[in-house]
Amino acid sequence: MSVTAVFTVEGMSCGHCERTVSTELAAIDGVTEVAARAKAGRVTVVSERALDDTVVRSAVDGAGFTLVGRV
Repeated sequence: MSVTAVFTVEGMSCGHCERTVSTELAAIDGVTEVAARAKAGRVTVVSERALDDTVVRSAVDGAGFTLVGRV
């Protein structure tokens, strides 16, 4: 079973930003897929289990961006 969550991320503006955020989120244990869309400021994360927002926030912050919240 997989769980899909969509997050709003502030500060993404280009393909490089998308790749940076995607790389950080993909490193979270259990994440199987990440799709970032800079223009929309959205990131879709598919994981093996529900993700805690603090884990996602830490990864997004580590990429240099700001997690606004879940959509």
